[in-house]
Amino acid sequence: MDNKSLWKYKRWVKKAIFCGICFVVASCCIFPFYWAVVSSLRERAELFSTELFPSHITMENYRHVFEDASFGASLWNSVAVATMTALLTLAVCLLAAYPLARHRFTGRKRVLMIALSVTMLPHVAVLSGLFEMIRFFDIYNEKSALILAYMIITIPLTLWAMTNFMNSIPKDLEEAAIMDGATRFVILTKIFMPILKPAVVTTGLLAFIAAWNEFLFALTFTLTNQARTVPVSLALFSGASQHELPYGQIMAASVVVTLPLVLLVLVFQRRIISGLTAGSIKG
Repeated sequence: MDNKSLWKYKRWVKKAIFCGICFVVASCCIFPFYWAVVSSLRERAELFSTELFPSHITMENYRHVFEDASFGASLWNSVAVATMTALLTLAVCLLAAYPLARHRFTGRKRVLMIALSVTMLPHVAVLSGLFEMIRFFDIYNEKSALILAYMIITIPLTLWAMTNFMNSIPKDLEEAAIMDGATRFVILTKIFMPILKPAVVTTGLLAFIAAWNEFLFALTFTLTNQARTVPVSLALFSGASQHELPYGQIMAASVVVTLPLVLLVLVFQRRIISGLTAGSIKG
């Protein structure tokens, strides 16, 4: 075998190994969701079958899920809370990231380090303090309590990411706008925002997903079905008796909860990729 053939053979082997690794990783990521879909379509008698495809497809589990009024209420609560958390997080972080990224002042790095260190704290570490704050404002068992708690989770990482994104914008654009008489607010909204659209979509979607999937705060700060979110509602699913666990309905509800996130990622995947790489090169 000559050198050229040997080089082609090694290249083919590397590609085959890389494709194999990608296939294994993708399978590990996709299979749990696929199994949830399959389990949600099984009849009760076949629920614990190990077949990859159900022999009889039924929508009975989905019918029971949507007939449950508490699940519908919790689904709406999750949509409202996650959306408001993402919007308020973006509003706060855009206004805060602009001075942190474009101005050099004493304590700037300290603010960013404090914001980053907050993300390292486990949720249970701030649970008691948040509970006292929510009780002081008298918003227990309200959506506003969850929004406040979730913003404490989403703001630090979003602020850090948004600051890095703004650092990548050339200063010439800002200086030219200032020479034309533009105010700081106009620069942020009219010049920076169009450039930062991929970053805004990425960070906003990450904040939405974090609020959508959060369980501990939702369990602690809500008491009734009118205020609970989907993760808590799934955990409290019960069957016809106290000894029955409705796996089929839980799988159906899990599919209903997961599908919006999958669709959001598929719709905004290009902007997400652009946003993840927006701050990698400084202009």
